[in-house]
Amino acid sequence: MVKLDRLVNVLGGIGARLVSPPRDRNADLRSVALLDPADPGATGDVLLAVGVDADDAGLVERTSSEVVVFRATSVGERVVATARERGLAVVLVDPAVSWGQLAGVVYGLVLEGRETEAGRGPTDLFALADALADSVGGPVTIEDHRSGVLAYSRRQLTADRARLATILGRQVPEEIRRTLAERGVFRHLETSDEPMYVAPLEPQDSHGRVVVAIRAGRELLGSIWVETEQSLTPAHEAALVSGARTAALHLLRTRASADLERQVESDLVIGLLEGHEDASAVLSRLGLRGEQFRVVAVQVHSGAAPDETALLAFERATIGFGWSRPGRSALFANTVYTVLPHDDAERARAWVRALVRDLPSDTTILAGVGGAAGPDQLVDSRREADESLAVHATRSDRDAVVYDEAWHEVLLRRLRHAASTGRRPDRGPVVELRRHDQEQGTRYVETLRAWLECQGDLGAAAARLEVHPNTVRYRMRKMAELTPLDLDDPDARLAMIIALAVG
Repeated sequence: MVKLDRLVNVLGGIGARLVSPPRDRNADLRSVALLDPADPGATGDVLLAVGVDADDAGLVERTSSEVVVFRATSVGERVVATARERGLAVVLVDPAVSWGQLAGVVYGLVLEGRETEAGRGPTDLFALADALADSVGGPVTIEDHRSGVLAYSRRQLTADRARLATILGRQVPEEIRRTLAERGVFRHLETSDEPMYVAPLEPQDSHGRVVVAIRAGRELLGSIWVETEQSLTPAHEAALVSGARTAALHLLRTRASADLERQVESDLVIGLLEGHEDASAVLSRLGLRGEQFRVVAVQVHSGAAPDETALLAFERATIGFGWSRPGRSALFANTVYTVLPHDDAERARAWVRALVRDLPSDTTILAGVGGAAGPDQLVDSRREADESLAVHATRSDRDAVVYDEAWHEVLLRRLRHAASTGRRPDRGPVVELRRHDQEQGTRYVETLRAWLECQGDLGAAAARLEVHPNTVRYRMRKMAELTPLDLDDPDARLAMIIALAVG
């Protein structure tokens, strides 16, 4: 199942436009039909009007579909009027896009996007797990190449602790992954298409498991696991290997559909954050509604290559292509940018924490949250997110840095950057005092900083420096003899605070 809005947004990336708005943009689309002259009654939730004159309103009047897709430069006024009267969505696709390409995209989105009523995932992958469980006589789990659970069979009555923990957590637990790695399981999956029997993981377990790779060419896409007391018979192994081939075809189709939508989404978000597009129109295409938004910038670091970790973070940020996903994301260089449709800083932090939980435990995540912004201020929120991310890189805590709370650190970073781009003053109070400290071993710069930060309170400055107030008074008098401080001038005090901060 896929939402009508999602279909329209994705088709927009290949030259489509909506000429008649739907009655319900959140309508569920479950089927696709090609108009067949031999079967004029053929219909589906999405109807591809192959060979139909775009000025002929008859089709729009007769169809029970939710969406009709024409491949033409324009449609007749009567077609549009009839569609609007019926609340029928009409999509117009540039003729430069072939029907073959268009059908591939539509079928991929609508048919491969189906989910079970329980929301478990693609129906046919779970159906494959059920069929394999019946064929080989044991519970089946289908996993991706990172040991994330994609589907599992209904038959789990004999499942051991490891299998139950994997299904409930939707991921193979880290300690079990280590055990499997020590037994050479992952090395086998990388190099062989033959099923491998894995002995029970714990002494009290009576069941082991057989695993086979899901592969496309040389690329490992995932694996299928069957719980069993012993090695499978040749017939059962053959059924498992055949199931792995079927799973590979499904995963490739799913990846093609997901990659297309990710690319469309990423392009839209990048254009939005760089200010190259009509912000309100792009937000509508992305399905983001509201008056205030926040931009989150995320970088992930681990022992892997930077490109690999960035792609992993982007993949995790864009998992679950329904409108239930709160934000819309883009990958730019090694940074994942996400636009969240609200101004709540704590919810933005919660989104980052959820992303962290989906990433491997050996990764370090840096995140900055830009200030709340209207549609036309998202470029500013993106810049603030970048600057807040840079602040996070200087901290030891794991929580995302929010611009609203760290604006002063961001401002100081800007001032340091501005100071570094030009020639620094070789005169002035701070420069003279710093030079004297280096030559004479005095502590004048430290004392001036404390006095300014304590707003001229000698007692507070002395406590910070752990000296007597008279010592502070003496140093201030000696500093005034060395260089003009002008402490009664507020502009001079501000300039010295900035010079101390950026120096």
